[in-house]
Amino acid sequence: MAVVRAGVLDVAYERYGDPQGWPVVLLHGFPYDPRCYDEVAGPLAEAGADVVVPYLRGYGPTRFADAETMRSGQQAALAHDLHELIDALGLHRPVVGGFDWGGRAACLVAALWPDSVSGLVTVDGYNVQDIPHASTPAPPERESAYWYQYYLHGERGLRGLRQYRAEFTRLLWRQWSPRWSFTDEQFTATAASFDNPDFVDVVVHSYRHRYALVAGDPAYEATEERIAQQPVIAVPTVVLDSAHDGLGPPPAPGEHEDHFTRLVAHRLVDAGHDLPQENPTAFIEAVLLLHRV
Repeated sequence: MAVVRAGVLDVAYERYGDPQGWPVVLLHGFPYDPRCYDEVAGPLAEAGADVVVPYLRGYGPTRFADAETMRSGQQAALAHDLHELIDALGLHRPVVGGFDWGGRAACLVAALWPDSVSGLVTVDGYNVQDIPHASTPAPPERESAYWYQYYLHGERGLRGLRQYRAEFTRLLWRQWSPRWSFTDEQFTATAASFDNPDFVDVVVHSYRHRYALVAGDPAYEATEERIAQQPVIAVPTVVLDSAHDGLGPPPAPGEHEDHFTRLVAHRLVDAGHDLPQENPTAFIEAVLLLHRV
């Protein structure tokens, strides 16, 4: 593991393969960490890739450089973190890929700074929040899957996450990946990353900001205004849809084409929410496909 100053963070990251290889950045989501790419990074490195897997803000050894920096979990912050990491490591137009929060960061960098990446692998498509319309209700069955978000909107949820972060996150793993029989060892290896002192604050801010319940970091306001326009993504993209995601069914056919003007492939994958850990072969194939484009 190594650490690099990138924007407001000292980002901890793991690196695999030849640093002179073709670059790839793989990003985890909530509540996961780089362990979800353990079976992805090695094969990509063997295929000639320089694979970087960072810990997102609030996870593992990653730390804020300044104690006064707002512990924001908003999507613009995640986008800037990735963009600044690419610059700090001197990566030349990497393939970026991820799911959940990591997929959101990857999508946004591809949308806002397309010249900085060569391709995008995104799980479940266009992971960009439409905050101006976040108050529009979804059908009740879909809303019920978001209980954890609504729980975190109040003080009780904040204290609950702080006290029961392992129990809380393990429950989400079970609900979101109903066909994945993960082991205690797999969960424990990741759960250590939730002991980061900023984890709770970043997570709670994320799930409040996406519903416009709290203000974001003023440093990212201009970026949030750009995101509110829901920009299309014009870099070569592979969309991987999880067939068994406990958060809901895959998007309707044709929906991805509305957001991606260079959709290289769209695949339905036998996996739950944590697709790269549940089906690493599908994720590896997607990255290699983009490398060949």
